[in-house]
Amino acid sequence: MRAMSVTLRPVLAVVAAAVLFGTAGTAQALGPSDTTPLGVGAVRISVGVLVLWLATMTRRSGPVLEHVSAAVRSNWRRMVIGGVGVATYTPAFFAAVDRVGVAVGTVVAIGSGPFFAGALEWVWHGRRPQPLWLIGSIATVSGAALLVLAPSGSQIIRFDGVGVMLALASGAGYAVYSVTSKATMDAGIESTIALAVPFTIGAVLVAAAAAGEPLGWVATGAGLAMTLHLGVAATGVAYLLFGYGLQRLSSATTVTLVLAEPLTATLLATLVLGETLSPSGWVGVASVGVGLLIVGRAAESSPSIVRAISGSRPTQSSADL
Repeated sequence: MRAMSVTLRPVLAVVAAAVLFGTAGTAQALGPSDTTPLGVGAVRISVGVLVLWLATMTRRSGPVLEHVSAAVRSNWRRMVIGGVGVATYTPAFFAAVDRVGVAVGTVVAIGSGPFFAGALEWVWHGRRPQPLWLIGSIATVSGAALLVLAPSGSQIIRFDGVGVMLALASGAGYAVYSVTSKATMDAGIESTIALAVPFTIGAVLVAAAAAGEPLGWVATGAGLAMTLHLGVAATGVAYLLFGYGLQRLSSATTVTLVLAEPLTATLLATLVLGETLSPSGWVGVASVGVGLLIVGRAAESSPSIVRAISGSRPTQSSADL
């Protein structure tokens, strides 16, 4: 029983992170009306970076700057690639939603992430995806698609080739960030540093892209409350939980478990915002739940989590990434 609980901790940590990610849409809907998606994204990611660095400083008793500098010198290629991934997935997602709508953009971006992560792990690290993970991922992605594409009187579904490519770029960017951060952790770097450095690079790039966005809403009471929730809870704390799980699970498993995010967002929209969910949407809820259970079960038998429990680290050659 104890081994089982230890095994499930990283799975539950990632699911908890996804739940926090999933509160972002409701928080934004309840926030000021004069916000823009790119402006909210830039503020959110900037506050989230501060939380990650604060966590890094509180976890280290020695000179933090010296430790971070050493980590960057030995892993700068992974961190730069991961930073580009962070800077890609947020703007690409917003641009995709603008062209194809929320439904298609969300399904393609979030649904493609696990498969990009599985493919990248296979190419870079030779980790062939497990059949059980593949089954769970298909069930979870299918459920997420049903959730987002559930019939709604106000929903407009648009198909656009460029928009779909942008959504795929968003999913790929998130997978790149996850896989490179995992590789940095496997090289012996603390999870907070492995996440914070590329996240900082991405935040700088996103902030530059949002330079012309209106940000006066941050100074209002509702805007400040939304900023703190999105930045601290739905980004900073969420990524700390995400990093705990990512360090002990494969990137593919972690990215799949994050698909609990649209499930959370849908349930909150139903319970808090008064939106209705069609029968096919409830089928999607069940499918996501079953898929997450399967992926969690696959993680229990994964060699990576056995190494994490025993305290050993996988060896990594410089050619891995």
